[in-house]
Amino acid sequence: MLNVENLSFHYRSGTEVLRQISFSLEDGKFLAILGNNGAGKSTMLKCFNQILRVGGGHVWMDNEDLLTMTHREVARRVAFVSQTIPSTQMTVHDVVMLGRRPYMRWGFTEEDHRIVHEAMDRLNLSPLRGRFLNELSGGERQKVMLARALAQQPKVLLLDEPTSSLDIQNQYQVLDIVRDICRSSAITAIVVIHDLNLALRFCDRFLLLKDGQVYRSGDSSILDRQALRDVYGVDAHVVTVEGKSIVLVD
Repeated sequence: MLNVENLSFHYRSGTEVLRQISFSLEDGKFLAILGNNGAGKSTMLKCFNQILRVGGGHVWMDNEDLLTMTHREVARRVAFVSQTIPSTQMTVHDVVMLGRRPYMRWGFTEEDHRIVHEAMDRLNLSPLRGRFLNELSGGERQKVMLARALAQQPKVLLLDEPTSSLDIQNQYQVLDIVRDICRSSAITAIVVIHDLNLALRFCDRFLLLKDGQVYRSGDSSILDRQALRDVYGVDAHVVTVEGKSIVLVD
């Protein structure tokens, strides 16, 4: 269980970005953080893993506060996948192996190699293990970043707009993989995403941010006409087509 209590963040200039953010998320759930540009979505993710230092609040996981841990301790519990995918001349195997750094002492162990190979197998990357990252497509590189995150053996997976630069096929593949990871491994995933229809298709929990505050959180029922108007400024509603929920703009 992840419990966020009264999380706040402001820049040195004094500009407040997040105000009293509170919500809970059960193990194995896939949460979409939604809202307009500037609402504080990506900032929130970066507070969870201490990329940014909060102004106040707590992020509890199994009765431990992530915000009081060392970076190594956080990295053993939380993995972060950025929207920016590096294009570097490192092999797929070596990039995924970086996920074991929080556990390293003097070098990689047989256990590290086993975990890395399992992560690559899970995302069907083993045939690419010797390829350089800068030789791969955008979708393949995003899967490598996911495999590196899984190699950390996290309890929480944070994804910052992971599909923003992918074509529709790879968008579906990446989010389907994350959803399967949540269901099969009880890993909790939190994704910042702009596409409401992708969020509805793959996520089971939703958190709407407006002006740096939680507007609503819960299941898909929170995405009603009033919420879409207040948060996005559009007249729209959610309809079901062939068993799938989609947002229809009036």
